Amino acid sequence: MKIIAKILVFVVALTHAAFLILEMFYWDHPLGRGVFGTTPEESAMMAVLAANQGLYNGFLATGLLWGLFAGKTDVIVFFLSCVIVAGVYGAATASGNILFVQALPGAVALLATLVTLRKN
Repeated sequence: MKIIAKILVFVVALTHAAFLILEMFYWDHPLGRGVFGTTPEESAMMAVLAANQGLYNGFLATGLLWGLFAGKTDVIVFFLSCVIVAGVYGAATASGNILFVQALPGAVALLATLVTLRKN
């Protein structure tokens, strides 16, 4: 189970790294507009805000990778909790899809991580 938990955490980290790339570098491009359903005018207006949001996703990815490679379960639990809170807030304020794209994978990874703690 421990390896499954680590793989899930790694997948969540990679997802947030992908969010960073998408929001910081492709927001105002056809790829970003297609993913987020924005027009060129809308994406141009929101590009700076999206880049800021992407940076925060990068912090989440970095924290998760730090926890994984340093073997710090407490760090992993903290950053997965942040992922879940951000996902729930995003779902409540921006798009319900965020609950399934961000919060749910974070919750599954957190649950798997906590189960491995109980077995140690």
